[in-house]
Amino acid sequence: MKKYIVVLIGIMFLASCGKKEEAQTQKQATASNVELLGAGATFPYPFYSKMFDEYYKINNIKVNYQAIGSGGGIRQMFDKTVDFGASDAFMSDQELSQAGATIVHFPMCLGAVCITYNLPGNPKLKLTGELIADIFSGKIKKWNDKRISSINPGVNLPSVNMTVVHRSDGSGTTFIFSDFLTKVSPEWAKNIGTGKSLNWPAGLGGKGNPGVAGLVKQTPGAVGYVELIYSKSNNMPVADVQNKSGNFIEPTIESTSLSANVVLPPDTRVSLTNTDAAQGYPISSFTWVILYKELNYKGKSLDQAKQIVNLVHWMFTKGQKYAEPLFYAPLPQAAVDRNDANLKTITYNGKPIL
Repeated sequence: MKKYIVVLIGIMFLASCGKKEEAQTQKQATASNVELLGAGATFPYPFYSKMFDEYYKINNIKVNYQAIGSGGGIRQMFDKTVDFGASDAFMSDQELSQAGATIVHFPMCLGAVCITYNLPGNPKLKLTGELIADIFSGKIKKWNDKRISSINPGVNLPSVNMTVVHRSDGSGTTFIFSDFLTKVSPEWAKNIGTGKSLNWPAGLGGKGNPGVAGLVKQTPGAVGYVELIYSKSNNMPVADVQNKSGNFIEPTIESTSLSANVVLPPDTRVSLTNTDAAQGYPISSFTWVILYKELNYKGKSLDQAKQIVNLVHWMFTKGQKYAEPLFYAPLPQAAVDRNDANLKTITYNGKPIL
């Protein structure tokens, strides 16, 4: 596990050596060193880490982001111990009603949840949604099961036991994954359903995307689900997944972007899984930063509130150029425009900050 984490950090660090921002044209922070606190999703962590590193270089504003899972990010927002939360699962109406004040969602990029595995030679596999549901519910026990081999002709599938690896923490990645399976498998919908935390009938639990990737890589015969960057950074194979059109689609930036061809509601809370796009990858999603609409809480100053708003604006505008090198799909213009409109509703003492 330690070796894996070092590898991922190394990949992320190398990715941070890109072009310099136009720092000379930006204002440097003037007052005391400002530090903003965020917590939540591991799904976009490599992208956020890169953006926060670049933002510090440009503005001398440090962003301390803890990748503790979407569930943890939402809990810390409820406790008001962070300046912003991050979640791959948009908050439900029930969660929003429990927040104590209005929360606003800002999509930051799109990502793909991939099915990754550890097999001899790591062959390229095709999987349907029904097969994935049966694998992760523990019904399919061996890799050479006829249902898998029948759609993977010519692939030498070994007679080894499957070890299912899933998230052990409250996870937006799990929400996206289970949201897809709920749509394509009536049995999954009935017995397991959609959520950030599930009552898993089989398998091992790993903490965060790094934990799942690490367990799959270390366990022969293992299969798990992770965001695309975590498979890429570890040279792990991913399956092509059948979409609603019947096409088997590889998770790529392009196929992930196609899933966003939807009408975005004003609050941006929308599911992209099981896309209608013929060439769209079916387990794709936005990932969101969440803010309280009123930022005067817990002794926060107006200057701190402005710094939060400035950071979020930079993330969904200039920060988007760091998405593709890390295998995330940048926001479509419609999402950028909606974010811009929603950010203008963020207030301090009831007055818009922008």
